[in-house]
Amino acid sequence: MRGILFTGLFVMLGNSALWAACSQGAVDLRGDWGRARFNVEIADDNEERAQGLMNRPKMPQSAGMLFVYESPRPMNFWMRNTLIPLDMIFIDAQGVVQNIHHRAIPLDETPIFGGDNLLAALEINGGLAERMGITKGTQVRHPAFDGDDAAWPCTE
Repeated sequence: MRGILFTGLFVMLGNSALWAACSQGAVDLRGDWGRARFNVEIADDNEERAQGLMNRPKMPQSAGMLFVYESPRPMNFWMRNTLIPLDMIFIDAQGVVQNIHHRAIPLDETPIFGGDNLLAALEINGGLAERMGITKGTQVRHPAFDGDDAAWPCTE
């Protein structure tokens, strides 16, 4: 059912050439549920992270924003001036999902704690993580997580 639902939006367990290389502009996810790729914008400095996805009325279903930090840290987000509901996927330095906040409420300024010792957060359209089956333990591939201890190295 999930594969059918997302056939037009995501490549699920398909063409291995699409999974062959890491790209700054894409994040790959894999787990027991299958695989997905999101085209992402990178927010890796204070100005970009502060702006995030604010003031955008919509985002394509296969898109997202990857917030990357210089080193692991506790992570808090909020939805100030964010107009669309988001799933926030919190990722450790090895590229493993540690927490997911589902359907963050647009314009809500309540802090959303993602956890401690996190390197990145991936924001996608609200409800997608649940519909796709993305859970804690999902592996994420992107150059930001390509250290010696990466759960899913770029070279794989």
